[in-house]
Amino acid sequence: MGLFKRQAKATPPETSALGTATLALRMGHGGTVPQGCTGVVADKGGHTRRVAEGTRVVLADIENAFCFHPGPYGVDLLPFAAAPELGLHLSFAVDAPDPRVAQQRFDLYLASEAGDVVGLDGFSAAIEAALQQELALGHLALPPCTTLDEWNAFRGGFNQLLYTRFGISVDDCMPVDLGERVDYAAQLLARAVSVPEVPAPQPVPVPVAAPFDAHASDAKALRRLFLELPCVMHGLRMAVLPPGQALFRQHMALLQRLDSVSLSVNTMPALDLSAPGETLPADRQLARTRHSLRASAALDDAWALLARLGLAADADLAPLFDDAERIIANLEHACAARRVAVLESEPA
Repeated sequence: MGLFKRQAKATPPETSALGTATLALRMGHGGTVPQGCTGVVADKGGHTRRVAEGTRVVLADIENAFCFHPGPYGVDLLPFAAAPELGLHLSFAVDAPDPRVAQQRFDLYLASEAGDVVGLDGFSAAIEAALQQELALGHLALPPCTTLDEWNAFRGGFNQLLYTRFGISVDDCMPVDLGERVDYAAQLLARAVSVPEVPAPQPVPVPVAAPFDAHASDAKALRRLFLELPCVMHGLRMAVLPPGQALFRQHMALLQRLDSVSLSVNTMPALDLSAPGETLPADRQLARTRHSLRASAALDDAWALLARLGLAADADLAPLFDDAERIIANLEHACAARRVAVLESEPA
């Protein structure tokens, strides 16, 4: 065999759904960015660069490539799970390149969270989950008989949330009545079937195996933390503070704590090792995965906090920094628990 060999030609991905049912998909080495789309090349460290349409993508060993269609896209969202007839119709597009930032937020989303395909259904589900979370926490308000001022305040906060969390821009957002699409009888039947009546609960052994791929879930959560925490720190560092020492000191303390969390993530032990050459039991591996997922959820809260910081007045910064204390405490706890191999209550 010779010293050099020709790389196998990558099978071109199916791009017909781009711009309709698919936002983005992974590309192979040597592929060409489709017309009307933009390419994104990301390395293992999360650094990204964009590639123009019609360009052949040449990748290094540590790089992956995606192509995405900017849209626009339209989806129906359910802001309140308990009121399935009340919906929002959202029209959005992937945000245009911002020359003021070193990395576009949607590019970071592709590098840290995307799999082989970013479908519109899955992406809209992530948007809906972020919206429901902010409404449930009271960070966004959409009361009954919403006034024009209340609607404008909601739109401003929602637009900023989507821009900060996903890197997309809202073209339009309007209330819609989903009552004709909701089958209440089917929902009630599904609830009745999902909770069958039994004469008495029988003791059963707790399964040790995870109901999901623990290794893949843990790796994805840690990758998000590794790539996104520095960007969250940058966003928090750029917050504009009013004159005064109190918030300045709190701000510096929060950044120092985030820096420690980032260092902890960068030195996180492997999921299946308790020590060099010693395998961690399966139940502790599952516990570690759950802690990394909790840290990932706290990371989502941090992005939402940055969105609120972008719209906050000086008088509103103090409670937002108090909320940042809570979020960073959750990150610290989850990351510290992820590192633990043996629980304190367990024998050594």
